[in-house]
Parts: sequence; C-alpha cells; structure tokens
Amino acid sequence: MLELVWLIPVLPLLGFLINGIGYKVLPKSAVAIIGSSTIFGSFAIVISLFLGIINGTMPITTINFYDFITVGNFNIPFSFLIDELSVLMMLIITGVGFLIHIYSAGYMHDDEGFNKFFAYLNLFIFFMLLLVLGSNYVIMFIGWEGVGLCSYLLIGFWFKNNAYNDAAKKAFIINRVGDLGFLLGMFLIAINFGSLEFATVFDIAKGLSPDVLGVTALTGITILLFIGATGKSAQLPLYTWLPDAMAGPTPVSALIHAATMVTAGIYMIARSNILFTLAPVTMGIIAVVGICTALFAATIGLFQNDIKKVLAYSTVSQLGYMFLALGVGSFTGALFHVMTHAFFKALLFLGAGSVIHGMSGEQDIRSMGGLRSKMPITFATFLIGTIAIAGIPPFAGFFSKDEILAKAFEVSPILWVLGVLGAMFTAFYMFRLLFLTFFGTFRGTHEQEHHVHESPINMTVPLIVLAILSIIGGFFNVPNVLGGSSNLGNYLKPIFENSMLIAESGVHALSHETEYMLMAISVSAALISIIVAYIIYMSKKIVPAADSVENSFVSNLVYNKYFVDELYNNVITKPLDVLSTTFYKIVEKSGIDGIVNGLGRLTIGTSKYLRLAQTGNTGGYVLMMVFGLVIIILFGLFIKI
Repeated sequence: MLELVWLIPVLPLLGFLINGIGYKVLPKSAVAIIGSSTIFGSFAIVISLFLGIINGTMPITTINFYDFITVGNFNIPFSFLIDELSVLMMLIITGVGFLIHIYSAGYMHDDEGFNKFFAYLNLFIFFMLLLVLGSNYVIMFIGWEGVGLCSYLLIGFWFKNNAYNDAAKKAFIINRVGDLGFLLGMFLIAINFGSLEFATVFDIAKGLSPDVLGVTALTGITILLFIGATGKSAQLPLYTWLPDAMAGPTPVSALIHAATMVTAGIYMIARSNILFTLAPVTMGIIAVVGICTALFAATIGLFQNDIKKVLAYSTVSQLGYMFLALGVGSFTGALFHVMTHAFFKALLFLGAGSVIHGMSGEQDIRSMGGLRSKMPITFATFLIGTIAIAGIPPFAGFFSKDEILAKAFEVSPILWVLGVLGAMFTAFYMFRLLFLTFFGTFRGTHEQEHHVHESPINMTVPLIVLAILSIIGGFFNVPNVLGGSSNLGNYLKPIFENSMLIAESGVHALSHETEYMLMAISVSAALISIIVAYIIYMSKKIVPAADSVENSFVSNLVYNKYFVDELYNNVITKPLDVLSTTFYKIVEKSGIDGIVNGLGRLTIGTSKYLRLAQTGNTGGYVLMMVFGLVIIILFGLFIKI
C-alpha cells in the first residue's frame, strides 16, 4: 500500500480539479459522487495503512518524491511520513470528512453554489492531508496555509452577505498572526538544528538536555510554534475568528470545528512533542492558556442563544482541554480527545444543521422547542452527542476528558479543579441547548411549525454513524483502572516514548483509588449541572429573554462575549486605522506623492522654457555651437592655468 500513499492527498485534489473546472456544466449528482468518492478512496487507503501498522506488516517510513528546496547543504525534500500519528490523523480527516461530504449533498442540494462548495471541500481535505502527511515543517506549513485559504473560501461562501465576508476576512487575518509565529519558529529550528526534517530535528533533540541549546533557544522555538497553534486552534487571545466562522454553511462548521483545521495546532505540537517536553516553561504556558481558554469560552456558551454559536464556543472550550492535555504532557490524552471530539462535535454540528434545515433557516433556540417528536432521528443522535460531550460514561467524551483531568491532577490539583469546573459548564450549556431545542412547546411561527420536518436520509445516515462512534469511541483507549489496556496509548507509544520518559521522571502515578475518586467527582459534577439545567429549563420552563429585554450586568457582559471583539476593535483596529490614515495623508499624499509630483512639475516647467531654444533657425544653432566651443576651450585653458 505504500506505493499508493501519494493517492491519499491526490484523490481529493483530483476531485477539486474536476468539480472546480466543470462546476458550470456538471450536474449536482455527479459533483456529489465525485466529491464524496474521492474522499472515500483516500479513506480506504488510510484504513489499509492503519491495519498494516497495527498488524506489524506496515513499516514506519518516509517516502521521498523529489528535492523541493536545495540551498547549499540545506535540503528540504517533498516527502511524506507514514507513522502511527499521521495515519491516525488521516483516519479522522478522511473518515469524518467523508460523512460530512455525504451530509452536504443533502444540506446544500438547493444552493446555487453547490458545485463550487464541493470543490472547496475537496481542496480543504487535500491541504489538511498534506499538513499531516508532510515529513518536515515546510510541507506541514504548505498544508497549514492551504487550510487557512480554504477556510476563507468556505466561511465566506455566501459572499453576497457582507457580514459573512467580514467573518471570512477575520478568520484569514487572525490566522496570519499565528502563522507568523509558526514561520519564525521554523527559522529558529533551521538555525539551531540545521534542518527542518522531523527525523533529523527530533533525533538531535532526543540527545539534548534542556540547557544544551540554551533555555532561550528551545523556549523561543516552542513559544513561536505555540503562537502558530494558538491562531489555528483558536486559543486565547486569537480565538475570536472561530465563533464568527459560523457564517459559513453548517457542513463547513462541522469540518472546520471537528475534524480538520482547529486540530492542526494540536497535531503540530504533538508531532513536535520532544521539543516541547524539553521546554518546561512553554509547557506551563500551554497548560495555563488551555485551561483559561476552556473556562473563558465555556462561560460564554452559557448565555448564547444561536444554536451554532453555542457549539462554536463549545469547540473553543474543548480545544482548551486539548491544550491543557498537551501542557501537562498528556500527548496521547490530547489526541484521544481530538478523536472523540471529532465524533461528537461533528455529530452536534450536523445535528444543528439538520435542525436549521427543518426550521427553514432558523438558528435561535428561543424560537424552537418541542422538536423531538417532529425530528426523532435528529433528536436521538443529538442527545447522544450531548451526553458524550458532557462526559457521562460510557460515552466517548467520558474516557478522553477524564484521561486529561487525571493527568492534570498529577501535575497540579488547581488545574484539575478548574478542569472539573469547565466540565460542569459544558454539561450545563449543552443540556440547556438540548432542552430548549427539543423539549417543551414549539415557540416559533405557525409557518415554521407547519414546515418542520425530519431531514432526508443522506443527512440522517451520517448522523447515525457519528452517533454510534460517539458511543463506542471511548473504548479505543479504556484505561487500565477500568480494566482496559489503553490501546490508543500503546498504538501511539513510539511517537511519544522519549517525551514520556522525560515528562514522567519524578512524577508519581496516581493510585487506582485516586483515579476512581477523580472520575466519580467529575461525573457527579456533570450530573449536577444536568439536573440544574433540567430544573431551570424543563421544570420551571424558563426561556431566555429577548435581546430587547435589559439583563443584569453580568448576564449582559457574558452574553456579549465579554466585549472582546469591541476591545480589539478599539485597542487595535481603530488605532491602526488612524495610523494608516495619518500615513496616507502625511507620508503618502504630502510626502511621497509631493516629491514625485514636484519632480514632475519641475520637469514640465523646465522643459517649457528649454523648448524655446528649439527655433528651427540654422544660423541660431551654428551660433550656439560656436558659443559652446568657446566655453569648452576657455574651460580647458582655465584647467591648465
């Protein structure tokens, strides 16, 4: 199968080219088949690679295609790395991506841009696969920038709405801030290690102690890489683009938020695990930023009324947990949560899309209610996704969340307490969303109620598959304390083995009794939140007030997302606008334009008078020649004297 590895990214690229070039002539059915089948083809190849790795018949290898960049002794090949980590990520990308493609065929069926949409989806998958397949930072960076471009195209897909265009530009620009950090980090790696190849850099790093390159060098490299991850994976303070990404069609939200773009930062840090383990200062920063992001976004989610915005801030919060895991050295825990999150968050977003589809475009949960009888499949699958993200056993989110919290407790009980608090918020706002959407009486218009319907089969089948994965996904890495064998941990052990040896030195493992206690507390905390949400929104039947109603200061502050966007606008955007206007008027118009225009006026004015010498009189020209010769002769005599 190694001979077919090149097809994994090429098939989606081929789908993009066919659908992109023929978008005006191809029928929608053909576009959907081409777009979905190319992703399935990649998924089939990845499955075979995965089976080969777990059976021991597939070697871990780097496949070189050609020399991409060569400058002196510095060489960057265009090559792919096939190992446990890249194959796991490709399974998530192509598997969940395929389901999203199938769903999109139904969701976008009546959209006039259907063909272009599928072309963009294929291109997105191509760049994401390139990102995780690259055997060096340069190939990773190409895929990194590619998914940024595709996010711009997909978020602003309905470009006739200027607000959606602004959201697309916001995502693109904020990601560029993080990308600059990533790029600078690559330069530092090249300077200090003499290569950007993973194998070379990590082999050198394995033999280092934290002070060999100097604390500043290792910390500088990892902090810059982390800045890149902060932008792509929406951590404080570069998270604001992700909630606005809801402007794109719902399948885009599922693709960006669940399986692809936002996980790029986690993958990059996990891939560079040995570098980060050797930089404990950076690890501490990652853990603190992660838990702060998890709590900050979770509190915002408590008061949101747009069904997609609730899920968006939930994504930011869950990404915070993944960064918490990375910061405390639980690289396997972070990737386990990436996997389970891909299942239940894709399910929740696609379920939200099904609700929006059935509600004729309505997204405000205050205008919903009572949909469980009208949309039974959507309700059942959404309920499963909600239980999974709340961390209730034995659903997928329970296992991955508690692995992260257990490791956080080992490092710092404070991080654990904050993590449990964030889990309580998560359970509350997700069941708040569930109760307000599917229970009670219908609160929309009579016309909406008349048109509410279950989604077509090509939308509900992906929901059912993702619901099954959200139920069984946690069993891929059942911990030893619960009688499991940590299959995912054993699978990824070769990737993180050296980092684990460094990180676990001097750290005492938790006893089984302590682990049971931590699980019991986190599950109990989630159940308490669910009960509170039930009392408020089911027993008391409270519905969030309309936007026109004046709320308390705290409610208004959180509902308006702590006015972070307004803060950025006043502190960064407006001063830059004033500065650019000043430069335009003073430097550009009066300075540069003044000099250029002045030279032009001088030339025109001088030529105006010099042209008077061109009379056309031959005698006048001879006289001027004589005067010229006399001046030259006198000048020569003057020099000799």
